[in-house]
Amino acid sequence: MTSVLGFQVLRKLFPRLGGVAVEDVTDAGGIVRIEAQVRSDGGICPGCGVRSVRVHDRYRRRIADQAVGGQSVVLHLTVRRFRCDAASCLRRTFAEQVPGLTFRYGRRSVLLRETLETIGLALAGRAGARLARALKCTVSPNTLLNLVRALPGTAPERSPRVLGVDDFALKRGHVYATILIDIETGRPIDVLPDRTARTLAAWLDQHPGTEIVCRDRASSYAEAVRTSAPDAIQVADRFHVWQNLTDAVERCVIAHRSCLSTAGTTDTAPPLETERPREGKYVTNTHQRHAAVHELHGKGVGTTRISQILGMDPKTVRRYARAATAEELIVPPRPPRKPSGSSISSPTAPSWPPPAIASAISPP
Repeated sequence: MTSVLGFQVLRKLFPRLGGVAVEDVTDAGGIVRIEAQVRSDGGICPGCGVRSVRVHDRYRRRIADQAVGGQSVVLHLTVRRFRCDAASCLRRTFAEQVPGLTFRYGRRSVLLRETLETIGLALAGRAGARLARALKCTVSPNTLLNLVRALPGTAPERSPRVLGVDDFALKRGHVYATILIDIETGRPIDVLPDRTARTLAAWLDQHPGTEIVCRDRASSYAEAVRTSAPDAIQVADRFHVWQNLTDAVERCVIAHRSCLSTAGTTDTAPPLETERPREGKYVTNTHQRHAAVHELHGKGVGTTRISQILGMDPKTVRRYARAATAEELIVPPRPPRKPSGSSISSPTAPSWPPPAIASAISPP
């Protein structure tokens, strides 16, 4: 009676073990160890679907299962490898699987894998690993992320009403891609292989119905939205709104630096002796370079490649790309610094380092 009751309890706690014959259950220091073997008299070839009873070999698999009663569960399962007799099948041998319990090359049960996938989707790596450890299932953060990455992608049920568009670097300075996010749900919906207007326009043509596009300041994205979603409202996200504001304030302060007087003094800043010309070769070159940078940037060309084509420094290319107009780049130079200390200074500035220090540090 006791053995029958124990068998029923085992079947209730482990319903997925219905396809195996349990031989022994032991407690190995906080780990429930189950010895079992498959009960079927044959196997189905996964290549051709033909049933086979010819046993080629036997081996043991160690499969982790969900914890029971605060104890980890490990299943030591003896499985068989069968020979496939179908002449048209490319497989010569295959290993048997238990439906609902094992899968090919799996070291965890199907139920435990689904549980870890749910944890990974909800908490990602480190937090998910801590929760899994509390559930008596030790797993690393990278393993949880790999399980999430292996999940099949699901197409969105409908086109997002509010679409977020932004680029990110696969290889900084060389290769960039575009990520599309449903702003209302906060979930990514697709990743495009580049950041060109043609690619985004093709995606919008295949997914009509977008009403609002939240994007960065890239001109290629603006062109794609105007082409494939002309009725959509284009807005800037919070980060780029603040970035635009800070850039504008910084340019304004630099341009009017000469208007600012030193705090606590009544002296006004002296007028600049020379100002940067508003016409001439400098202004012409600035307009030409600004137009060329924005034209190449709109085509999706990277900063490094633009600098190579135009013979400009990458930092200068980025500065030209951030400027909406060429006039923002044409600013007067900064005024000369006032001498520190009192307004009355000696006609000759003291040399540095002083002679005593210079003689001490000079080589013999």
